[in-house]
Amino acid sequence: MGRAGTIAIRDGVNVWEYKPGLLHSKTLTVDGRIALIGSANMDRRSFDLNYENNILLNDKATTAMICERQQSYLADSRQVLLEEVAAWPVTRRIWNNALAILGPVL
Repeated sequence: MGRAGTIAIRDGVNVWEYKPGLLHSKTLTVDGRIALIGSANMDRRSFDLNYENNILLNDKATTAMICERQQSYLADSRQVLLEEVAAWPVTRRIWNNALAILGPVL
């Protein structure tokens, strides 16, 4: 998590770390009625190079099932706190920022 992550936490965004390992799920639920699921990241590579897609659903039952799954992910996660991120050594900050720069081309 780089500077943007620190700013996000400071501005009220809740960041969670999935304890079992990598969680590649891309889901969004809104107001118990709307859900967005798919394979695309929010970057040009996902849309222009990999031709990834998402689907927007307007269905209470499906959204409820997705929300239930999201809650199970959160149950297996821990919240990342601003104090923890602020205490990271400079080497970890450099590493995280380098990964953020290189991530789109990996």
